[in-house]
Amino acid sequence: MNTQAIREKFTELYGTEGAMYASPGRINIIGEHTDYNGGFVLPGAVDKGMVAEIKFNGTQKIRAYALDLNESSEFGFASDADAPKEGWAKYIFGVIRELQKRGAVISEGFDTVFSGDVPLGAGMSSSAALESTYAYAMNDMLGLGFEKMELARVGQSTEHNYVGVKCGIMDQFASIHGKAGHLMKLDCKSGEFEYVSFDPEAHGYKVCLVDSCVKHELVGSPYNRRRESCERAVAAIQKNHPEVEFMRDAEIEWLNDVIGEITQEDYIRALYARQEVDRLREACAAMEKGDYETAGRRMYATHVGMSVLYEVSCEELDFINEVARECGVTGSRVMGGGFGGCCINIVKADKYDNFVATVQKKYKEKYGIDCKIYPVVISDGARKLC
Repeated sequence: MNTQAIREKFTELYGTEGAMYASPGRINIIGEHTDYNGGFVLPGAVDKGMVAEIKFNGTQKIRAYALDLNESSEFGFASDADAPKEGWAKYIFGVIRELQKRGAVISEGFDTVFSGDVPLGAGMSSSAALESTYAYAMNDMLGLGFEKMELARVGQSTEHNYVGVKCGIMDQFASIHGKAGHLMKLDCKSGEFEYVSFDPEAHGYKVCLVDSCVKHELVGSPYNRRRESCERAVAAIQKNHPEVEFMRDAEIEWLNDVIGEITQEDYIRALYARQEVDRLREACAAMEKGDYETAGRRMYATHVGMSVLYEVSCEELDFINEVARECGVTGSRVMGGGFGGCCINIVKADKYDNFVATVQKKYKEKYGIDCKIYPVVISDGARKLC
């Protein structure tokens, strides 16, 4: 991350220097679309993220500059009526408003410049990194005293209330809580988590992302619709099992019992969500024993589920996944919300170079565009740089 460019722009715009904070993007080994279903996820923070320089300015305005977009925005923060028109600025505004809702006293505005190296559209959660940077910074600069999990909820609520995405907690949680050399097994229902040592190279493996460099724009809100499908399935199951709060709580046979009460679409969405809970548990247990082969098979099964049942893959991601199989890649699946973005891959070290070369060659031949390769480096979460 080029912090010098941020500092130079900040000084140019505001004639002073501020404090610098950073938060990372994330990968998720397995457990996709499970966070809002009360299940488990297994993310890790990466070495790419967002960096912001910030200094309070003694006014009632926030003056923000997005270095990568060469765009600026100025807005108040006294009420929701002050919301900026720029989409990226709504993330900063939403974080401030959500902190205020939780009792934070933010008596003056600030000047800020931010930049990021999280690949946009790759499913590595650049938006969560942006939210986490400002939530962590405000908590630190003002001594607000919020726990890390509450800062993650601030970011999640920003998505819900100011961006319109009814996301789960995983992305913000991983960005705030990241720890180098570790994944985080998060129970999205209870909020409890544990760090899981993750050192694939010690076992002879490498991890990389293959970015399809496509993003299919879909009509409506496909993310929200899938969440609603699962919620309708839960409502039907609750008639016989009122203790069920999320799909994670249900047995698959309970879902089968209500197949006549919900649509086929709702059924297959909920089935995927419930099966993914089991796959994550099995993959996590395997990796803790150094059994990456079993974990890899669960990743392939997740890809099938996301493609066939949850229907969030796309032709290009399915192609990358198939090339991975052909190259003997241990585990591969679509990562993130879907409809484009990346596949995450666990590859035997002696097969890595061949896989990278093969997938780049075949992808270019089939689609006429270059896919991108991102080696995965598991890194620390939100922090102050200087």
